[in-house]
Amino acid sequence: MSKNLRELEQLQSNLEYQNNELRVFIADILPIENRNEVDMQDRLEEVENLVNTYGGIVILKHIQKRGTPDYKNYIWTWKIDEIISEMKENNANLLILGNILKPIQIHNINEKLKEIWAKAWDRVDLILKIFEKNAKTDESRLQIELASIKHMWPRIFGMSEELWSQWSWWNKWSRWKWETNTEIMKRHLLKREEFIKQELKKFEKTRKEHRKSREKKWLKTVWIVWYTNAWKSSLMNILTQKWVLAENKLFATLWTSVGKMYIENSYDKNWIFIPKKDILVNDTIWFIRDLPPSLIASFSSTLEDSIEANILLHVIDASDPKIEEKIEVVEEVLKKINATQDKIYVFNKIDLISDEKLLELKEKFIDLSPVFISTYKNKNIDKLKEIIIKKI
Repeated sequence: MSKNLRELEQLQSNLEYQNNELRVFIADILPIENRNEVDMQDRLEEVENLVNTYGGIVILKHIQKRGTPDYKNYIWTWKIDEIISEMKENNANLLILGNILKPIQIHNINEKLKEIWAKAWDRVDLILKIFEKNAKTDESRLQIELASIKHMWPRIFGMSEELWSQWSWWNKWSRWKWETNTEIMKRHLLKREEFIKQELKKFEKTRKEHRKSREKKWLKTVWIVWYTNAWKSSLMNILTQKWVLAENKLFATLWTSVGKMYIENSYDKNWIFIPKKDILVNDTIWFIRDLPPSLIASFSSTLEDSIEANILLHVIDASDPKIEEKIEVVEEVLKKINATQDKIYVFNKIDLISDEKLLELKEKFIDLSPVFISTYKNKNIDKLKEIIIKKI
C-alpha cells in the first residue's frame, strides 16, 4: 500500500480512537454576553454524561469566556497550550470540545495535540461514537455510517480550500498531491454514500409494507419522543410488557422497538363500553440539543414510522432543572421532520420531585394538558392509558 493511500485511510478513520482507556479533558466557551454559568455547567454536565456513556473518564474540565470562538482554534491559542500542558501532566489522551467545530479548527487542534499523542473530538464526534457503539442492527449501522460520512465530508473537503490559502508556500507537487488525495476520497465517499442509501431503501420498503399491513388491520400507533435520558424505555416496558433496555445512560438504546399495548374490555366514567384493542407503541431514537440537520437526515428512514403514527407521547423528565429548554429542543426536531400529530405530554420521574414542585409544574404547563407519572413507582400509568385510548 502506498503512503498516499495510507494517508487517505487515516483521514477516513478520523473519528476512530484506539486507546483502551479514554482519559478526557472537556473544554467549551461561554460567550461574554451570556454570563449564565449555570447554563454552561449544564452543557458540560451533558457532555460528561456522554463521555461516561461511551466509557471514558472525565478528569479535567475548563470553560473559557470570550465574545466569539477563535476562528483558527475555537479556543485561544495560548489557552490550548495550557490545556495541552494540563493534559500531559494528568495523562489525558482525548480533548472534547462541547460544540460543533469548523474543519480547520478541529484540524489545527489535532495538529497541536500530536505532541502528546492525544486527539480532539467535538460534540458530534462523541455522539457518533456512542451511536456506533450502540448500533445493534444492520440498518442502524448503515445509518451511523451515513451520518459519519456527512460529518466527515466538510472536514475533508472544506479543509482543502483552507489549507490552500494558509499553506501558499507549498510547492506545485505538494498541492497536486493534496488535490489528488481529495479527489480519491471524494469518489470513495460518494460511492459508499450511494451504496448505503440504496441499502437503506430496502429497509424503507420493508417498513412501508409493515405500515400497510397495520392499516389493513386497523391498528393504531403511538410514537414515544423524548429528550435523551427521560426514562422512556421504562415507560415502553410498562405500556407493552416488552423488554427494552432501560439504563440511566444517554443513548442506551438506538434502534427502533415496537410493542403492543393491550387494552382490555372496560367502561369509562360514564359507563360507556370500551372494547378491547391493541395499540402499537413505537419507541424510537433520542433527541438532544445542537444536532445538525444532516445528522437527523441520516435517520430519516427510521423516523418515517414515527411521522405516520396516530399520536405522539412526548416524555419529559420532571426532575430536570432545564425542563423548558429540553421541551423546546424536542419540539424543534419534531417541526423539522414534519411530525404534526396530536401530542400527549408525559412528565415522568415525579417520584424525584417534591409535592410543591409537582404543583408548580402543573400550573406552569397547564396549557399542555400534561399527565404526570412515575415509571419507577408505577404511578398514574392507568390514567395515561385512559388518555391514550381517548386520543386514539
